[in-house]
Amino acid sequence: MDVNGVGWIAAIIIGGFAGWLAEQFMKSEMGMFTNILLGIVGAIVLNAILALTGMGFTGWLAYLVIGFIGACLLIAVGRAVRR
Repeated sequence: MDVNGVGWIAAIIIGGFAGWLAEQFMKSEMGMFTNILLGIVGAIVLNAILALTGMGFTGWLAYLVIGFIGACLLIAVGRAVRR
């Protein structure tokens, strides 16, 4: 099984890196587990949204970029809900 053209192990690693990048970019203080979770969930959610609009991307670089953007969006939504 693969996720967006990458395997499950690679998805976890890339998602973790994307979550860490998003944390650095958004100046958010979260743990490693949350980074991995945000990166993977962000990538999955944003990929689903892009698929609904007819855009589909595959490969580890696309997964990284989409995971980063998705994690940034999730951090922003989390901040908005907390306020």
